[in-house]
Amino acid sequence: MDAPPVFRQRLLDAIPRLRRYARSLTHEPVEADDLTQQTLARALAHWRQFDPERDMLVWLLSIAHNAFLDGRRRDARLQIVDPAELQRTQEAAGGTGGTDVGLRLDLVAALARLTPEQCEPLLLVCVEQLSYAEVAEVLRIPIGTVMSRVSRARQALRRFLEAEARPGAAVLRRVV
Repeated sequence: MDAPPVFRQRLLDAIPRLRRYARSLTHEPVEADDLTQQTLARALAHWRQFDPERDMLVWLLSIAHNAFLDGRRRDARLQIVDPAELQRTQEAAGGTGGTDVGLRLDLVAALARLTPEQCEPLLLVCVEQLSYAEVAEVLRIPIGTVMSRVSRARQALRRFLEAEARPGAAVLRRVV
């Protein structure tokens, strides 16, 4: 039996935020699309397990988080990314949107330097605007741990962005 129309509509409504979260995890549009697709496929395959009283987005973000971790476990390798390559990718993806490309690249590089344990809760709180309790549910960690990781991530970002960048320095970045 297929998922009911109400479930499917709630799923469709959550896709933009799900995709944004997937993009923040993977840092790559194609990989984010793959993660989004994988999450939606898992959600549709297990729609009977969804509690209608639960927030659909939180449920989907939990699935995406677990799928991302599964992929990371399968393929934990590192890749060197040249900042110039990041800029070319950004320009090819739609230009600057009125924002300083250098600042955006610095932020992307700083986010890439955070551990996933810091980056994931930070993005869920700051970008997806989930409550600490919702983030704790998505990541399956205590709320105090969420608060601590977000605080440490903000401090680390501040340090990374305030530090003088060496021209032409490569950024070490995880590929999942």
